[in-house]
Amino acid sequence: MEVRRPYSNTKDQVRALEELREKLPSLDTPEPPPVKRDRPSRARQLGPDQIEQLIADYRSGATVYELGDRFGIERRTVSTILHRHGVPMRRRGLSPEQVDDAIHLYNLGIHSSGGTSELQRLRRQVAELEKDNQFLVKASAYFAAMQKNRPGSI
Repeated sequence: MEVRRPYSNTKDQVRALEELREKLPSLDTPEPPPVKRDRPSRARQLGPDQIEQLIADYRSGATVYELGDRFGIERRTVSTILHRHGVPMRRRGLSPEQVDDAIHLYNLGIHSSGGTSELQRLRRQVAELEKDNQFLVKASAYFAAMQKNRPGSI
């Protein structure tokens, strides 16, 4: 078995290594300066006066989203500050439309104690009827167009 044969002609390998070496920077070339990266900034902290103003604004009706935008902090930070200072949180209530819907459903006898599934069933039924209606509108338009194109039609 001859071992030297594949390794006996090294001119191509030497040439490839020389090309790679030429691509390397010279040892005399100074090293480039390190890339300056911004350090992550600390979360914005509010001063005592700003916290008092935030609490007062919240008690006056501003939402945590509005306060976050106003003070340049996250909504969760606003909530944390309010909790830390013992401010009772408001829960988002129903919109006037939702209140009207709830009253209507209550008057129909659909209560929260089991009306949710009934409401979902009714919504599905309405959606199906709307699809059927859309189909019928398209079908009637199609047949009306076909009637016009028939020879001898008015």
